[in-house]
Amino acid sequence: MKPEYIILLIVTYFAVLIFISYITGKSADNKTFFKANNSSPWYLVAFGMIGASLSGVTFISVPGWVEGQNMSYFQMVLGYVVGYAVIGLVLLPLYYRLNLTSIYSYLEDRFGKYSYKTGATFFLISRTIGAAFRLFLVANVLQLLLFDGYGIPFWVTVSITILLIWLYTFKGGIKTIVWTDTLQTLFMLIAVGVCIYTISDEMEISNIFTYVADSELSKTFFFDDVNAGNYFWKRFLAGAFVAIVMTGLDQDMMQKNLTCRNLKDAQKNMFWFTIVLVIVNFFFLALGVLLTDFAQKNGIDAHKDELFPIIATKGNLGLATAIFFLLGLIAAAYSSADSALTSLTTSFSIDILEIDKQEDKKKQEKTRKKIHVLFSFILIATILVFKYFIADESVISKIFTFANYTYGPLLGLYAFGLFTKIKVQDKMVPIICLASPFLTYFLNYLALEYAGFDFGFSLLILNGFITFIGLFLFKRK
Repeated sequence: MKPEYIILLIVTYFAVLIFISYITGKSADNKTFFKANNSSPWYLVAFGMIGASLSGVTFISVPGWVEGQNMSYFQMVLGYVVGYAVIGLVLLPLYYRLNLTSIYSYLEDRFGKYSYKTGATFFLISRTIGAAFRLFLVANVLQLLLFDGYGIPFWVTVSITILLIWLYTFKGGIKTIVWTDTLQTLFMLIAVGVCIYTISDEMEISNIFTYVADSELSKTFFFDDVNAGNYFWKRFLAGAFVAIVMTGLDQDMMQKNLTCRNLKDAQKNMFWFTIVLVIVNFFFLALGVLLTDFAQKNGIDAHKDELFPIIATKGNLGLATAIFFLLGLIAAAYSSADSALTSLTTSFSIDILEIDKQEDKKKQEKTRKKIHVLFSFILIATILVFKYFIADESVISKIFTFANYTYGPLLGLYAFGLFTKIKVQDKMVPIICLASPFLTYFLNYLALEYAGFDFGFSLLILNGFITFIGLFLFKRK
């Protein structure tokens, strides 16, 4: 694929996003930036959340994961259904009843200011790392396909990537994102459909479902070895709790839900979002089966996160496939990253600086804009650090590993708050939440070293449980 085509695609794509930003950002203020004036249609929120949930990581890493893990990831996807049900039936009613802008304000009401600041800080760390992972993956692909040929260094690629996000989010914030994410999700799903159709046509597959079902790679459920990381109940329960913490306890994802007109609309959003997300993840895994077989049959040496990009752009599948792949990749990446930048700005502004308590509206808006710029630079720095320390494994695995440690304390805090009426020693909460990930790491090491037991992604549950016990031990008498 010629570099000129890639540049034209990127320029056109962002011209459309900036135009949408211009339309939605008119007369925008902090209320627009943070909550879209509570005027978002639920169906747009639901559709746009699909792209934000999947991101560029799912777009690339899930298909690349099939070769080594078969379709075991779908066990987690089924667990997501349970997690999203908890969000819709338990968390959303709570957030709407309290009329929250930041969901971590709940922790102040329940426990106190130290708990509130601790929860917000863990979110800021978690989302910064997660967004950096996702953007790194896409920036790396663009670097290999385009910018290396022009001698442009990686740090410039990353800076341009973040600058473009800042350009179309700095004014309208979440209101702009609700609309841009809808468009980007559409592009991503079209891209997946085109790639599946092209590869199946090239391999002369008449029935994709039959082909995938008959493949050795289609094994989905693993009940044999309870010690293995892909054991069904580990993956299923991990999926449920990952959904709860990475969506329901995540300001990024919940900020979109809180822009709906009322609780009923937000719950409809979660219901339809869940159904479509399960179907879309299945097609990503099916695509992974097709890509793996195509690579083996054509002698293409590509694995893990390199599998999809190399086949789509260098596998002689035609210009249209390459264009749609890049379009889908960019759409998937930016639909996740733009909302991350906005939610980080929101959480730091509301939770840490508490600008909503300032009387001067113009000063509030000026501060929010400075924070928006600050987190743009933080994301750039984090991506560059990750570039030089990344391990040789799928990025999606890295994201879930970090989530186990950074979202675990949030899980414990909210579980303790919702399911008990016990008061805690508020000043001890930061210490408990800092100690919990270290204890989790230590226990996981002992389990692997002496029992051969791999907690896998269910480390999140262990981490949350340790936090829960710690809060109970330091309850207020």
